[in-house]
Amino acid sequence: MRGPIVITGGGTGGHLYPMQAIGDALVARGIAPAALRYVGSERGQESAILGGGPIELTQLAGRGIRRSLSFDAFVANFDAIVGLARAVVRAFLLVRRWRPAVVVSVGGYASFAVSFAAFLRRRPLVLVELDAAPGAAHRLFTRFATRRCSAFPSDDSRTVFTGAPLRAALTTLDRSPSARDAALARMSPSIDPTRTVVVVMTGSLGSSRVNIAVSELAARWATRRDVALIHVSGRRDFADVSRRAPVLEGLDYRVIEFADMAVLWQFCDVALCRSGALTVAELTALGIASVLVPLPGAPGDHQTKNATTLVDYGAARLLRDEDCDANSLATLLDEVMEPTTRATMAHAAAALGRVDATQAIVDVVLDVGNAP
Repeated sequence: MRGPIVITGGGTGGHLYPMQAIGDALVARGIAPAALRYVGSERGQESAILGGGPIELTQLAGRGIRRSLSFDAFVANFDAIVGLARAVVRAFLLVRRWRPAVVVSVGGYASFAVSFAAFLRRRPLVLVELDAAPGAAHRLFTRFATRRCSAFPSDDSRTVFTGAPLRAALTTLDRSPSARDAALARMSPSIDPTRTVVVVMTGSLGSSRVNIAVSELAARWATRRDVALIHVSGRRDFADVSRRAPVLEGLDYRVIEFADMAVLWQFCDVALCRSGALTVAELTALGIASVLVPLPGAPGDHQTKNATTLVDYGAARLLRDEDCDANSLATLLDEVMEPTTRATMAHAAAALGRVDATQAIVDVVLDVGNAP
């Protein structure tokens, strides 16, 4: 390979974990860490997630654009544009010095500068599309990209349906009935394997609206002995959700602040989640039926587009955030928990997902990087 492979993106964990998965997979395929570069933002979680490892991390100035007409937003956006200009200049100098064999962009505002520099320096560019609709940075470079890797099927001849990259703990997860029962037995206290397990997870902070609705749903389901409701509240609302926990007469209801989702996904029968790219990738790769509540106000409304794609394939039900209450949750979850419906939806989700997504992306990257 003629130069290093540069992996760029970030600003949020939703971009950084795919970067890490791609970097780790390239190392596993024999690429020396010294021949790889991570480039992200100074303002995100890059240092915590990507820093300190064998792959060099470079952080550029910049921040996302606020979509508001307020004076505060105007000032913040002016600073963002100045930071972006600085990032573009530095990225251009880096790309000129490194002469990368290929630049891999996973999106996010932090990817713009390096993707632009790759275009200016005529270096091969691979776009990894994590959402059903490309973000703003990727839309600018779609026509100039050498190849595109998509988390969802596409009719574009230059686009390869790879799925979205997942961490190794999920690509090797065993969801067989015996593994499910063993995982339930390891919980403290153990969970009755005859119960339908519903897992609620709306991100590290959580969603107040969803959390309130699920708390009220638990009160409504207090006498049910056929369901286990695992409620990952997030750190912001954990104390409030714990305080709201109803007196139970049959329901197995557990409130958790944080969780290793690889543990919960192993025995999850039905998921109630937001519809960010990584969550959708995990649900489809693992074949989990779901009710999706898209984050309102997400850039480009990408979470609704992700959820709609799963709904169109029969893998999920969509519930808008403003409609999320105990009544709507009870109706949709009872529908999805029906065994035949759940099995059909899980099969549809698995057909849309790819456990080997990271390897498929690496195949594309190496093919482009080794091209004459």
